[in-house]
Amino acid sequence: MYVSEIEDRNLVDTVFLVKEKISSVARNGKPYLTLHLMDKSGEIEGRVWENVESLGKLFEKDNFIRLKAKATVYLGKMQLIVSDLARVADSDVSLEDFLPEGDRDGAEMLAELTSLVESCSDGNVRRLLQSFFDDAVFLEQYRTAPAAKGMHHVYLGGLLEHSLSVARLVDQIMPLYPELRRDLLIAGALLHDVGKVREMTYLRSFDYTDEGKLLGHITIGVEMIHEKIARLDGFPVELAMLVKHMILSHHGQYEYGSPKRPKTIEATVLNYLDDLDSKINGIRTHMRKELANQSRWTGYHRLYDRYFFKNDAGERPKIPCVEEAPPKAPVQENRLPGNSAMKKEEFRNTPFEGLKRNT
Repeated sequence: MYVSEIEDRNLVDTVFLVKEKISSVARNGKPYLTLHLMDKSGEIEGRVWENVESLGKLFEKDNFIRLKAKATVYLGKMQLIVSDLARVADSDVSLEDFLPEGDRDGAEMLAELTSLVESCSDGNVRRLLQSFFDDAVFLEQYRTAPAAKGMHHVYLGGLLEHSLSVARLVDQIMPLYPELRRDLLIAGALLHDVGKVREMTYLRSFDYTDEGKLLGHITIGVEMIHEKIARLDGFPVELAMLVKHMILSHHGQYEYGSPKRPKTIEATVLNYLDDLDSKINGIRTHMRKELANQSRWTGYHRLYDRYFFKNDAGERPKIPCVEEAPPKAPVQENRLPGNSAMKKEEFRNTPFEGLKRNT
């Protein structure tokens, strides 16, 4: 039984990978365990209330365990109340059953990657990309790693899929902005998250390495690119600077972990395309997790701080044409938002409520 198949009141007897193991104490002073369990279909929380000390000694984080439990819905979320468990040897499981994978075929993505590198007309950009992707050890890491731990593309192959998606977006906008340096943007798309091959661990549950926690993928990525460029004879100094700047600034703002803000048009474009693809994937993944939820709204998404309207149940709402659009309400003089004549409670009922003033 996979996580996605568990329903309320099910008696569960199956194997999970332990993503997190948290020891806590209840209000009555009794210890209990909170387990974050996973398989390739998703994650579920487990609670151990009885025999906590003896059962807790049997396993640790990243171990496989077979547990007996009853499924119950608590505060709107499925939870397993564990009655018994035992550790399962690594040799008795197939890792592919426990780590999520993307929908795209791996061989197809590698072919697309090769095609993108060969399409670069700038010989120096092509040399830089080949220095990474002709390295078999690195390529295996790049094609396997997830793109993040929890925000977007959180599955094996997610880093490659996300990087290719950003590169495809580059080619989609090139006809609109022909002055952009396409090869520079392709390099940014394929290398902006390259440091994640060392920032994250992904041979079991997805987590951060010591290097990842201390340096982060942006710093690691710039170091990796600097090392590659140092071995490329005659690589243009300015091109090296522009590529590094794209990596350093692709998060856009200081508060989002970006050491620099985008200061070239290509860096600005990369920031927005990266953000666009990551957010769409994150929202789509959140919606897919709630296919069994009959509501037209998803559950609350903590990272995005909102609920999402799925608009996929029943008849889609009719969008009125111009002729059917309701007439606009007449504007009252001296009653516009920002005018002292408008009362606060009236402003709350206007479309302007919630907007921040640009200063």
